[in-house]
Amino acid sequence: MDALLLARMQFAANITFHILFPTISIGMGWLLLFLRLRWLGTRHGADRVAAQGWLDAYRFWTKVFALTFALGVVSGITMSFQFGTNWPGFMEMVGNIAGPLLGYEVLTAFFLEAGFLGVMLFGHGKVSERVHLMSTFFVAFGTTLSAFWILALNSWMQTPAGHEIVDGVYHVRSWFEVIFNPSFPYRFTHMVLASALTCAFLVAGLSSWQLLHGQAQRSAPRMLRVGLTLAALLIPVQIFVGDLHGLNTLHHQPAKIAAMEGVWQTERGAPLLLFAIPDSQTRSNHFAIEVPKLASVILTHEVEGEIKGLDEFRDRHPPPLPLFFAFRAMVGMGLLMLATSWAGWWLYRRAGWRVERLPRALMWVLAGMTFSGWVATVAGWYVTEIGRQPFIVYGLVRTADVASKVPTTSMIGLTLTLYLLLYLALIVAYVSVLKYMAEKPEEVLEMESREQAATPAGAATSPVLPAGSGA
Repeated sequence: MDALLLARMQFAANITFHILFPTISIGMGWLLLFLRLRWLGTRHGADRVAAQGWLDAYRFWTKVFALTFALGVVSGITMSFQFGTNWPGFMEMVGNIAGPLLGYEVLTAFFLEAGFLGVMLFGHGKVSERVHLMSTFFVAFGTTLSAFWILALNSWMQTPAGHEIVDGVYHVRSWFEVIFNPSFPYRFTHMVLASALTCAFLVAGLSSWQLLHGQAQRSAPRMLRVGLTLAALLIPVQIFVGDLHGLNTLHHQPAKIAAMEGVWQTERGAPLLLFAIPDSQTRSNHFAIEVPKLASVILTHEVEGEIKGLDEFRDRHPPPLPLFFAFRAMVGMGLLMLATSWAGWWLYRRAGWRVERLPRALMWVLAGMTFSGWVATVAGWYVTEIGRQPFIVYGLVRTADVASKVPTTSMIGLTLTLYLLLYLALIVAYVSVLKYMAEKPEEVLEMESREQAATPAGAATSPVLPAGSGA
């Protein structure tokens, strides 16, 4: 492997690890706001058990959010350094565009999150309910705003617009066109929905794990229902948005579509390949299993729609093999999530929303799919990023032209190995902590109750129901 390939692998490792945590925290922020509003709406009602359940859910999932947010912040810092070490030419050429967008993300979204996160995590019972609710909203809004700026930059790299080139350096001609470039609305919506779905399956999976192991707190049954409902509602929307995104990609990045579908020669009425092994040497597909004309129907909405083949792009197209399988992994996981959420919601409703009547097999399936959103998201990001190759700014700047000429293969190989070992350890630690929290929820909540009990007498307090009320 040469230094360029290793540098790309290192950045891929970093972004793969990093994206896992914002994918959860973006959706989780809005879920916490929902739980907070539910508790505020029921705390003065007659059903004190229900009120305490919503409060317990908020407190428990706030801990999950805090753990996820911390890892997301730390892992994001690593990528910034790589712009200077492995990819200095990127900032030299497009720094006038990338720099401000990254700066806006820090100055708006990150400062907003950091400013109100402490109040959200530690302010319950110490500030007024209005201030605490406002803090939860701003944290949720901040996570989404962060995704807005990052995806604005990433989308511009996919479909550049609003710029001009002066002496080989890219300058902004229109910030509106840069930010709201042709693919941005689809990518941003697709990512926010992916985050919500990842969060929904995490909630349903951990709640199912609690119920299966007899460690469920009073909020677990209702959180299982929340997770299943959220997933069942959003999956069809995600499929619709994905279809629009595909049409946009076909128009602006036809080489990516050709690689995704394994289309080598331009053809009308192209078949959909359910399985194949694309071969760049022979420029053909081995062991192909296809459905006639279905690719054209899906991608162009016409039976005889034309799809350009990879042969038209010479050396200006991405490698088809990883793109082909990454796309099918994303779509396959999405269809599995659709079937699971719809079947789970229907069975739960049929059981009268009583968890004791639910089939244990369903809960095991949900527990097994706790991190299914990660699989779909990572596969989707690989489709996005590999599909842009051999360009770092699509059609304009080649990746090889902005790579550092200083690092040697051994230097990058060593740091890549260390990154992978560290990320593996952190993933194991993260999942282990979530497992502990799911199996010991009362310990997690009891700790916070003791902290609240120690609040000084003069501090503002909010009514907290007894920890032992209800079953």
